[in-house]
Amino acid sequence: MRIENLKCVGSTNEYVKGFLQNRGNMAVFADVQTHGRGTKGRSFLSDMGGVFLSILFFPSDMVPANSFRIMAHAAVAVCHTAEEFGISPEVKWPNDIRAGGRKLCGILIENGLREGRVDYSIVGIGLNVLNDVSALGGIAVSMKELLSTPPSVEAVKETLLKHLLQPSEFEEYLKYVRFLGKRIEVAEGDRRYSAIARRIHSDGRLEVEREGEVRFLSSAEIFLDPRQSS
Repeated sequence: MRIENLKCVGSTNEYVKGFLQNRGNMAVFADVQTHGRGTKGRSFLSDMGGVFLSILFFPSDMVPANSFRIMAHAAVAVCHTAEEFGISPEVKWPNDIRAGGRKLCGILIENGLREGRVDYSIVGIGLNVLNDVSALGGIAVSMKELLSTPPSVEAVKETLLKHLLQPSEFEEYLKYVRFLGKRIEVAEGDRRYSAIARRIHSDGRLEVEREGEVRFLSSAEIFLDPRQSS
């Protein structure tokens, strides 16, 4: 796998798109992103001291229905990395990793389809290590806030890449989901309601129950009670 380390880039996800025609797996780290992106078009704070990574790879014969496994694997890799440095992580469906009730990491997956298959996948990860996230008003946390002796950015980069290159099972992803069986708040467009989270299916849909009605969510946003965090 080709690995690049950049000082500054607009977005690592956008950068690796320039290499699609090469059809080769690659990983790109950046010290800073000036236009880091999250889901739903949101910006992602990407100041010095974080790990900002995009991996481009070309799945072998993957149908779109199975593409959530890419997200699940990335989440497991981040969780294993956090644990290796003494942090207890949890998954906030579908794409955030939390610790102590606050966001430690965001994941953005961009897949390209071709002839009914996933032609390529770009896995973007932004992990807070030593960077200052105080401007986010307490919704995010960095590793330096959680540990008395925080790791170096280089150590986290190496550990994260190691876990990303190792296989994982979907059951490992579910192990880090702490909110199943509990009440959550769901936002679907302009609607917001309370429901019980029941399960996450292998295709990524979150099954919830609201007043006896079962719903299957694929693109909603959920809000967890911080008191439920591990």
